[in-house]
Amino acid sequence: MAEMLTRSPDEIAAAFKAVKRQVAKAVIGYEEQIEDFLICLLTDGHLLIEGVPGVAKTTLAKAFSQVCGLSYKRIQFTQDLLPADITGHYFYNQRTAEFEVRKGPLFADLVLADEINRAPPKTQSALLEGMQERQVTIEGNTFDLPNPFMVMATLNPIETEGVYPLPEAQIDRFMVKSSMDYLDQKREVDILKLKNERQVPPEIVLSKEAIVDMRDDLINVHVHTSILEYIENIARATREVDELDLGLSPRGAIHLLHTAKAHAYVSGRSYVIPDDVKAMAHKVIDHRLILSPEAELGGMSKAGVTDSILSSVTVPKGEFGGGEDKKA
Repeated sequence: MAEMLTRSPDEIAAAFKAVKRQVAKAVIGYEEQIEDFLICLLTDGHLLIEGVPGVAKTTLAKAFSQVCGLSYKRIQFTQDLLPADITGHYFYNQRTAEFEVRKGPLFADLVLADEINRAPPKTQSALLEGMQERQVTIEGNTFDLPNPFMVMATLNPIETEGVYPLPEAQIDRFMVKSSMDYLDQKREVDILKLKNERQVPPEIVLSKEAIVDMRDDLINVHVHTSILEYIENIARATREVDELDLGLSPRGAIHLLHTAKAHAYVSGRSYVIPDDVKAMAHKVIDHRLILSPEAELGGMSKAGVTDSILSSVTVPKGEFGGGEDKKA
């Protein structure tokens, strides 16, 4: 029997509609990416967004932080960026004659890691402890990061020079990978209309306290054993594909579970159904898969592998929530 959520489906829907309405004051379209933001925020996860320059990746992150009342810091990743530039460092204060810590931009609720693949692996790895442990170690001393804490990183799919591939360990720590492409003609005209008028800043409609409460509420979203087995079967199937050098890790399976719960929650349901898993599968799985060189030469894609697995793994049927859930 699924537990009842502390918020009604109408209250949940109203909160997320308000977020989307306020973000629309700064960004036209990209409703799917806004939902990805919400899902990562609710599940204490991190978001990787791929898109060409000029599609409002940075604007979206900034608007989202304003709407949710989150402190915001932006890190422009470059080849000469050092780990201490991200985490912070100790300095000698001559006035007090003591060493003091100067915290880096990682100490914010929402951190935008812009063009993360432009920095060498040593600098990229400075994010790993913060993303996984929600803490940062500076010269042997450990400091807790804010709660909530979320990293949004951006990638340019076109750039091939002066970039470094993200290490597998770091890619695996991004819960969701989302893509931002060009919008259709009508929406691009709407963008021009928006930017031709006086800009109205977004208002705070979802407080940090509400976000933390929703995270606690997410625990009450019921997951039937058959759904857990479905997720595990999908993960195991990726490890049995001959064309893959690396399948879905246990952490990836956990992320698929958490995002499926968040997708159900955002949809106003207190229990997960197979469609929730399918809705998040590509966003959670694709970026974690590593194709063999032969498969890449043969034109195989990661999305194609995920599609094949979703079509081959048996989908559970039956009742996934209690009677109270159906009334909700």
